[in-house]
Amino acid sequence: MLQRFSFRQLLVIAFLLIAALLGAASLRALFTLEDLTLQSRDNAARALELSGAAQSLSERSLSMERTARQSVVLDDRILREHFRDEAKESLNLLGRLTQEGISSARARQWRAHLQTMDKLLTGPSATALERERQLAQAFRELEGINTAIALQAQQTIQQRNQSLQDKLEASRQQLAQQVTWAIVLAVAMALAFGIWFTLPLKRLENAIVGLGENRLDQVIAIQGPADLALVGQRLNWLRLRLVELDADKSRFLRHISHELKTPLASLREGVSLLEDGVAGSLSPDQREIAQILRHNTVVLQGQIEDLLRFNTAAFEARQLRRQNVDLLQLIEEQVDAQRLQWRARELSLSIVGEPLKMEVDPEKIGTALANLLSNAIRYSPLKGVIHLSLSEQPGLARLDIQDQGVGVAPADRERIFEPFYRGERQPGDVARGSGIGLSIVHEYIAAHGGRIELLPGESGAHFRIEFPHVFKS
Repeated sequence: MLQRFSFRQLLVIAFLLIAALLGAASLRALFTLEDLTLQSRDNAARALELSGAAQSLSERSLSMERTARQSVVLDDRILREHFRDEAKESLNLLGRLTQEGISSARARQWRAHLQTMDKLLTGPSATALERERQLAQAFRELEGINTAIALQAQQTIQQRNQSLQDKLEASRQQLAQQVTWAIVLAVAMALAFGIWFTLPLKRLENAIVGLGENRLDQVIAIQGPADLALVGQRLNWLRLRLVELDADKSRFLRHISHELKTPLASLREGVSLLEDGVAGSLSPDQREIAQILRHNTVVLQGQIEDLLRFNTAAFEARQLRRQNVDLLQLIEEQVDAQRLQWRARELSLSIVGEPLKMEVDPEKIGTALANLLSNAIRYSPLKGVIHLSLSEQPGLARLDIQDQGVGVAPADRERIFEPFYRGERQPGDVARGSGIGLSIVHEYIAAHGGRIELLPGESGAHFRIEFPHVFKS
């Protein structure tokens, strides 16, 4: 199902999922904060209303007391009506306080005192003073009830504030947990998507490296998004084309070499017959021409054999048989194998380094080392010194080979690793080389994912080989 989508589409989907997760957590926090803000605002309004109602009830009680006592002393009907109006307003306030959580027992006490006071408003004139005294006593008791109601109102407000604070703290902890889990889940999703997306990219990288290292026998198949799978198909098509081209090249070289070797052998035989005088004795000039012909046929045959040898080496470079090898020991074996050559020139060889194990093809790396060492011996002056240094650098292994010979001319440095290229500085006391030794070294080192370079120097040749990420304990 996911293979129908491209890498870009899947990347957008992943971003949208992570954004949706974080957005949902943010919206949840926003709604919770808005709800708590409304509750806090409502709680503040109710607290203000409750406190105001308790204070108004106390003030109306004082007004009722003045009105009631005056109405009893003066026996005034209008004052009694005014008292009853204020009592009605006070009962409304008491009802609101009861709805806001004031104890109903306090409300009943307050109403009972009101009924008692209302009865004391009317009566014979002779009892006016006694009724006024009883009213004063009733209002003092009512004042105590009002004080208790005001205190209870304050407690109710404090309880509501505490409840709101507890809810705020619970909401804060809940939001903190939700945000934390959202972040953790988002990071986990990002890592999961990152790993999942990088797997096909890693396969593509390995496939490209395989093509670069000429591992053309490995089929390239990329499982993943549609566009990356299509790139994998194109790379596999390229691999097949490279296999075909390589096979065509090998067939061409074998064919042309075979076609050239037969007439060349006939030419060499004919020249030998001429030099032997089979067709008649030769004049000095004719014999010189025959010698030139024989020399050039030998050179041409050597070049054809070198061409075949280089083609074989280039093909074998793709057939690596890696083993866990101690590179220092491999160097020492190659030095020992050419002991007669460097002793014949009275050379001194120094090897510096610690044992270093790597996964390499010992035969091909041994051949590369042998060619470099042979060149160093060939170009070194009598009683010269050849230095070999093996070291471990961050992320790579490094091998330096340095001699004290004539070195490489500046004009030859860029082409020193080209097949059949021979520099201008050639030793006069040894045979001229074919120009494929360093090319074979370059092929074998590149096949292992390494590189070889010629470092600049005032005298001698200094070659450096580096193998990346191949250390083995």
